[in-house]
Amino acid sequence: MRRSDIRSSHPIPRLSRPLAGLTWRNAATETIAGVTLLAIAVPLNIGYAQIAGLPPTAGLYALVVPAIIYALVVSSRQLVASPDAAAAALVASSIGGLAVAGSADYVTMALAQAIISGVLFVLAAVFKLGFLANFLSKPILVGFVGGLALDILVSQLAKMLGVKIDSGGEFVEKVAGLIGGLPTLNGWSVLIAAVAVAVLVVGRRIARAVPWALIVLIAATVIVVATGLEQEGVAVLGPVEAGPPTLTWPILDWGTWLALIPSGIALTMVTMAEGLLVARSYGEKRGYSTSPNRDLLAFGAANITSGATGGFAVGSSTSRTAAMDQAGSRTQLPSLVAAVGTLLLLLFGTGLLEHIPSPAIGAIVGIAILPLLGVADFRQLWKQDRFEFVIGAVCFLATLFIGAIPGIVIAFVLALINLAKRASSPAIDVLAADDEPGSSLLDPAPTGTATAPGVIVIRLAAPLFFANGSVFSDAVKRAVSTTPDVQHVVLDLEAVTDIDVTGAEAFESLIHWLATERVQIAYSRPRQQIVDRMRALGLLTDEPVYRTNREALAALSTSSAVTGQPDTKE
Repeated sequence: MRRSDIRSSHPIPRLSRPLAGLTWRNAATETIAGVTLLAIAVPLNIGYAQIAGLPPTAGLYALVVPAIIYALVVSSRQLVASPDAAAAALVASSIGGLAVAGSADYVTMALAQAIISGVLFVLAAVFKLGFLANFLSKPILVGFVGGLALDILVSQLAKMLGVKIDSGGEFVEKVAGLIGGLPTLNGWSVLIAAVAVAVLVVGRRIARAVPWALIVLIAATVIVVATGLEQEGVAVLGPVEAGPPTLTWPILDWGTWLALIPSGIALTMVTMAEGLLVARSYGEKRGYSTSPNRDLLAFGAANITSGATGGFAVGSSTSRTAAMDQAGSRTQLPSLVAAVGTLLLLLFGTGLLEHIPSPAIGAIVGIAILPLLGVADFRQLWKQDRFEFVIGAVCFLATLFIGAIPGIVIAFVLALINLAKRASSPAIDVLAADDEPGSSLLDPAPTGTATAPGVIVIRLAAPLFFANGSVFSDAVKRAVSTTPDVQHVVLDLEAVTDIDVTGAEAFESLIHWLATERVQIAYSRPRQQIVDRMRALGLLTDEPVYRTNREALAALSTSSAVTGQPDTKE
């Protein structure tokens, strides 16, 4: 197979058997894991729906039909799809400026936003655009998600203290509201939240497999109902609409649909970046293959059905995926079990949800999002690369103080700056020869030293494009100027995979400069696609092309016998 064939595109793989990996032997384990997932997902999704400014049922509906569709389509056997903290915060920050949180228009926009995100996922799968997620590098993701997490944490602290703030406001407004409302905090709310946090933290250290969030929710609800703390000012969830999810479609004018596209893109990119990475890592860890395009298609189907059944944007849940892995789950059956359990809760148990105390929900969500702040990740970035730390910090602050959507735009700009910075400083070396005729030329030579008498071999370890064209040209000129008696320059093109028009202009200028200096140019080890590209750009006419650097030295060196002729048969 030619090297050019390796990158040939492939269509979206045909659907394999649903619930791959499920057998009679592991069915019981998978079912029990599903019950655990239900216990984890219900309290979190209620909390995330509140963060998003939506009714609790929006979080629960997203656990039913979308979860079933996703589980039957996705290639990953373990990645759990559900609304998460980042998605909830994005929904709140993007729609909050268009409608009042909790209003009918607001809910309708949230449904439309999920559908837009789903369509974008499907398009990304069809056109194989998953590579775009690579622009959200780790520092950018850490900063962006960390900013969202801190914004969410302020709202949850207000719930835990019994302080009323505008949860749809900007970060500074929330902090000001929280500080200004401290004199009105509710002592019973603080007590409930403190005990809940203690149980969650200590409980996880004692027995991680126990669904402590569900235990906290049940115990806090029983205590509030039994003691009448609701009359003492402890806020509760309130009435929850009973019944299964029903098919619907958001009716909005075209202007509103268009206004929701930027936030839909942001939701898609964040989920794409995190979801594909987590899916691949668990596939490698547990020894099964995954298909990124299939996974994008699954996220698309899940989001479209979520918007069409009363839910909101569905993303990847790293914490729930980890919990399922620890529970021994290796299939998507737990998602189906949780979907059935959630449906039964919606049909027969919504009355049990009405008196759940808000401080308990705040404690559960607050503990869940603490790892998303990225403190350990920022510490690691500081040690490894200060520039990447700055990128993460700028993205963190932009998300906090400017907003989630501007934050994702700034994230992309930072990604491009980071890419350009690295690409504009590629490794450009004059290669040194040694006394081993059979060895490759790999080591750089000291400045001002020729590879062989009259010949310097220069290697560019990057594509030649607008960001590094002039840098490469200057490096070659500097090498020729500082090395005495240079007659030939051989450009090792083995690592050059592409040349753009701007890079070609710099290259052409370099060729003219070498001609004025009476230095002949030759090429070695080019890929066939680069040879074709150089001919199309007018950079390669009758210049000699060699298969190896050794062959070039043997042909061009003025101090050795000519042992071969230039190979012009590319």
